[in-house]
Amino acid sequence: MLDIVNAYATGNPGSDDLTARRLFWNEFRYCRGTEVFGEAEPADHVYQVKSGAVRTFKLLPDGRRQIGAFHLAGDIFGVESGEAYRFSAEAIVNTCVRIARRERVFCEFPKENILPGEDVLKLVARNLQHAENHVLLLGRQTAQERIAFFLTEMDRRLKSPKLLMLPMSRLDIADYLGLTHETVSRTLSVLRRKGILSFPGKSQREILLHHRSKLAQLAFLSEAGSQLS
Repeated sequence: MLDIVNAYATGNPGSDDLTARRLFWNEFRYCRGTEVFGEAEPADHVYQVKSGAVRTFKLLPDGRRQIGAFHLAGDIFGVESGEAYRFSAEAIVNTCVRIARRERVFCEFPKENILPGEDVLKLVARNLQHAENHVLLLGRQTAQERIAFFLTEMDRRLKSPKLLMLPMSRLDIADYLGLTHETVSRTLSVLRRKGILSFPGKSQREILLHHRSKLAQLAFLSEAGSQLS
């Protein structure tokens, strides 16, 4: 289910009402599991998460799902160099997304851009950093290292000083890390027995990190090993 919330100007309207109407984002709400856009659809729009979370993914020929990224509040997504989206996008939880036409974001006339050029570059650069981290993550040698790296990154991105509230399920995490659901659950249980984390509530998405330094050490074991070898 998709609901349009509002459209609003991001610049000073001035006297040109037509220009004022053109400079806007639309806000849409997506229920959990709702598609935002599909793979191979025309990449006519750019998106920014206002609240909630979005996953982008591909369905492989054998039916498996590979999640390419998790987009959290403030993240921009749907930015393509070509004319079509390379991934599908879905709301992980009930999510509010800002949507703007692609040409309005990357307009060749700076005064007509709905986002300042520096802001766009920062958001795109942040996406590239997340993609690079995903590549590094998949290069980890063990499931424990991958999950430790993932939790460390989510802790940094969500900026939760006490309780880590993950919007994604264990199946999402498995499809992002290239692991099975059972391996993710088993590895989290191992980390719990080691006293590195615990699950204080009924939801397994609520994680209390007791030893962030130990978690970080586990995340970078393979990197340290490669430097020593």
